[in-house]
Amino acid sequence: MTQTVTILGSGVVGLTVAAELHGRGYAVTVIDPNGAPGPHGCSWWAGGMLAADCEGEVAEPVVVRLGREAAEWWQSAGAEITYNGSVVVALGRDRQELDRFARRTENHKLLSRSDLAEVEPFLAERFDRALLMTQEAHLNPRPTLLALRSRLAAEGVSFVQSGEEHGQAIDCRGLAAQDSLPELRGVKGEMVIIRTNDVQLDRPVRLLHPRFPLYIVPRGDGVFMLGATQIESGERTRATVRSVVELLNAAYALHPAFGEAELLEIGVDARPAFPDNLPRITGKDGTIYVNGLFRHGYLLAPAMARMVGELVIDGKTPEIWHEA
Repeated sequence: MTQTVTILGSGVVGLTVAAELHGRGYAVTVIDPNGAPGPHGCSWWAGGMLAADCEGEVAEPVVVRLGREAAEWWQSAGAEITYNGSVVVALGRDRQELDRFARRTENHKLLSRSDLAEVEPFLAERFDRALLMTQEAHLNPRPTLLALRSRLAAEGVSFVQSGEEHGQAIDCRGLAAQDSLPELRGVKGEMVIIRTNDVQLDRPVRLLHPRFPLYIVPRGDGVFMLGATQIESGERTRATVRSVVELLNAAYALHPAFGEAELLEIGVDARPAFPDNLPRITGKDGTIYVNGLFRHGYLLAPAMARMVGELVIDGKTPEIWHEA
């Protein structure tokens, strides 16, 4: 008899878990009152950088190691992955930030201005050195999420907005799971989407700054995502003028041509995080909870989904298991 699972939540975690268990032969139902992915969830506002090595600057080694699974998993799931690496730069007054970043991370190559001119010509106008993170990739979150949901629905995964739970329940609701996971907190992130044809970038770029670090991700057709603030708040609907100005000023510092860009969107949501900023798989009252991915949603969701599959099917305790 086919085993059944019910997944609560259809953000990046819920959909990757659904894909993993469906691929292992389970009958999967996904319940989400919001329906399809959209602006109501932080998965919609993500950068989509599969940048495990860059995260090594501040994240625990387990984040880096598990994050290195992401690009291959997403590609196998049909996502369009760009394997161009990423570039890290710092303004002249913050040159020590680049040295510090290099000491804390792996798999990078130091670029001179002439090297940078071959990789990202527009940045060579502004920076005389940079780091090329050689093993990183990125994807576009919105079409990736929608395409994965569409494929799963076509293959028989049931998506409903309400209903009873059948079989093993797996809670992937993100911050909405605070009703069952009281340690969960929100970390507010604001982002901006702009468009300009005056700057061309072929890979994500991180601008290091001791107070206002920026990443900028090319989306194609002159569209760029600027992100993201990191504020200790569960507020999910209000972007502040200060935050948006800081993001835009940082982009202008990266290249003045961004000052003439068209402002397309301002987004805000709260990422779910535990006190240690590490993800957890937890068993509580018969439900499996998968949560706390913080700012690493697309990077860590594949490894989390794999571990949930091993737990449900083989009874293998996940590496990041947390006792309730």
